[in-house]
This record gives sequence, C-alpha cells and structure tokens, in this order.
Amino acid sequence: MRGPRVVALGGGHGLAATLTALRSLTEHLTAVVTVADNGGSSGRLREEFGILPPGDLRMALAALCSDDERGREWADILKYRFSNDGLSQSPLHGHAVGNLLLAALWNRDGDPVQGIARVGELLQLTGEVLPMALDPLDIEASFQTSYGRKIVRGQVEVATTKGRIESLHLIPDDPRATPEALKAIAEAEWITVGPGSWFSSVMPHFLLPAQAEAIARSSAKKIMIFNLPEPDSIDEFAGYSAKEHLDLVIKHLPNLHLDFAIADQSSMGTSESLQLAVEGCGGQLIRADLAKSPGSFHHDPAKLAMTLSHIFN
Repeated sequence: MRGPRVVALGGGHGLAATLTALRSLTEHLTAVVTVADNGGSSGRLREEFGILPPGDLRMALAALCSDDERGREWADILKYRFSNDGLSQSPLHGHAVGNLLLAALWNRDGDPVQGIARVGELLQLTGEVLPMALDPLDIEASFQTSYGRKIVRGQVEVATTKGRIESLHLIPDDPRATPEALKAIAEAEWITVGPGSWFSSVMPHFLLPAQAEAIARSSAKKIMIFNLPEPDSIDEFAGYSAKEHLDLVIKHLPNLHLDFAIADQSSMGTSESLQLAVEGCGGQLIRADLAKSPGSFHHDPAKLAMTLSHIFN
C-alpha cells in the first residue's frame, strides 16, 4: 500500500473534503469521526434507537468509496435521501440510505465499529472509518450573547448560536473512546485536524479526554486545516477567526504541538498574530488558495491535495 499512515480528525462536510484530498495521496488513511450530531435523519435515528448518529460517518464512508464506476454509484446510493415531496408525513422522509444501512447493522449486531467495517467492505473503501467514541455524545456550550449568558446543548444548537463562547464540554464528561481510533492515532505518521464546524465537529476531538491525550502523545506530525471565511447568511455559524479557533484548541490542550497549519490566503486571521500563534505551537503557517471558487467557503479537495502533497514531501 502506498503513502504514509494518516489519521484525519473531524466531521461533516469539512472532513469529507479532507478525506477526498488525502485519498489521492495515501491508502493508509483512517477517518476518526465526531459522533455528536443531533439533527435531521441522524438525530431521529439516534433518538429512536439509542445508536450513534450515523450521518457524519456515512459522509466519511462516501468520501472513501473506491474510485471506479461501482464505487461512485454506491457513494450516490449512500447519500440518497427519501423524499415524498411533502405529500405526506412518511417516516422515511428525509432519511439517507446510508444512515438507515448503518442503523440496521448496529441494531442487529450492537457493534458500531464492526457495522461500519461491513459497509466499508461493501464499498471497497480506501482506508477505514471509525467513530470518535462508542457512546453518542452531546455538546454543551456557554455563550455570551447580546442578550446575556446563554447555555445551549446539542451539536445543531452549538453550531448555530452566535455569541462569544465561554465554555465547551461533552456530555457524558468521559465517554468511551474507540480503542481502534486511539491505536490509529498512536501509530500515525501524520494527523490532520479540520476543517469543519469548529465548535461542534472539530473541538470534540480535543474534549474527549482519552483521545486528547492520545493526540498530544502521538509522535505523528500534526496539521491543522482552518476554515474558509463564511458569510453571515448560512445556517451554521463558524464563529471567529482562525487565530481564535487555534486559541480555543490550545485552551483545552495546552501541550499540543503543531507541525503545520493551513489557511486560505483570503481567510480572516491569516495575519502576523496567527503566524505567531502557530509558531508558538512549534508549527509553520502555510497560506494557499483553497476555495472551490472566489467567495466560496468550501475547500476544493484538489487544491487541498496539492497543499498536503507539498507538506508530505
């Protein structure tokens, strides 16, 4: 198998973009995925069956499908959502096929890691996908808003609340970390973090005690990928500059050593203060054109792959 051993931490569309970039550079790829989603199809399945929210895991699986006609077809099937065009209140409306497949395997066998692996075999995955924890998680945050202090609970609520974040923690406080994920982190040559909804998809990886310790102790070289600037009109609030996002990580993991940090050349906070903050963690700041198009807040996987390839080499 070609390429270095890479572990990618994150969740949602941000992690999917990173995985799409990394799969062109290595076959030794492990995605460790946040399991705190409480909205949409994932939230409904989680509430009804008490399982891990499958949505972010399904997106990671789709991103790593084999790169051939069969793989691309299965990726489309996983992402397909039932829709009845609003004609009735069907229980299937809004559910993604991949979410239902994972839920069925978990409900039958009770083993989330094995269930994901079974789907991976079906998709002929490049790499593997693992949940961050074996327990479904909630995120609780305290914000200082223009109306005073506000405490919110749930990934959707934390991701969309606008205000100055004061505290952030997981519920339960010390959930069961996935042993396979801890092993992958310990054996990795490279670890990437982000991009994604910073409070609800990225930060949970530093809030899980066992995993935070594994990240800090790992001899892998570490790369942090910052978000692109996002417009106020989108539903999810990214919050603050890249410098402040890094400060939040360091607040929860003061001994984190970074080797590289990647920021889009147009991002807020790609100033001297961000460079000094990255250098303070032992790292080098790399600025690059990463957006899919001018003004886009989505990373272009091909551009990200070029930047990561330059770092690896």
